[in-house]
Amino acid sequence: MNIHYLQHVPFEGLGSMEAALIAGGHQLSSTHLYKNQRLPSLKNIDWLIVMGGPMGIHDEAEYPWLLPEKKFIQQAIESGKTVLGVCLGAQLIAAAMGAEVYKNDHKEIGWFSINRSPEADTTIIATAIPQQAEVFHWHGDTFNVPAGAKSLASSNACQNQGFIFDDRVVGLQFHLETTPELIQELINNSRHELDCSSYVQSEEEMLANPQRFARINQIMAAILETLEKNTNNR
Repeated sequence: MNIHYLQHVPFEGLGSMEAALIAGGHQLSSTHLYKNQRLPSLKNIDWLIVMGGPMGIHDEAEYPWLLPEKKFIQQAIESGKTVLGVCLGAQLIAAAMGAEVYKNDHKEIGWFSINRSPEADTTIIATAIPQQAEVFHWHGDTFNVPAGAKSLASSNACQNQGFIFDDRVVGLQFHLETTPELIQELINNSRHELDCSSYVQSEEEMLANPQRFARINQIMAAILETLEKNTNNR
């Protein structure tokens, strides 16, 4: 398949997804929006992946490319594409589907557990996401689950951690693709967000246990495999 991804800053790329998708024989292309690159024609792509970033979805004055990006995501969903969003990407998908995106009660940065929602058990993702998993977070905003979509997970700090629509549109508030290198880049570029609040870990805590990364990357690979099978069966 031709898989296109949207990247919002230099330090939030595909992470572990890149190797998994290349190993699956897929062709990857990208639009680096911070470089003002042009969006592709939807006719030329099979999947769309929307990555994270430190900006908010309402920051169009500072990042004018957010407006055409949201329209592009909406068109991709309406045209029947498989669409996957991570963190900011999930928020953009939620907004493109008409759901509200707003500041969460807590900033959530670091390794915290999510619990799979009962609704997720009736979706194709049920076997890919464990009942409970410690995953990596870096967000201050959240979203309402879009109309027609099913909730995937929640955490103590954030009620809506993910959703799935039509078994082909997935938004994940948390990061399963991250690596030690990506976390270090996030820290280097967004250290000012580490305010020692209730759900914000220190730099040392975030990088303390290398085994965590292998576990979340395996979950990410399982989600990609599930979405691929579903795309092939449609």
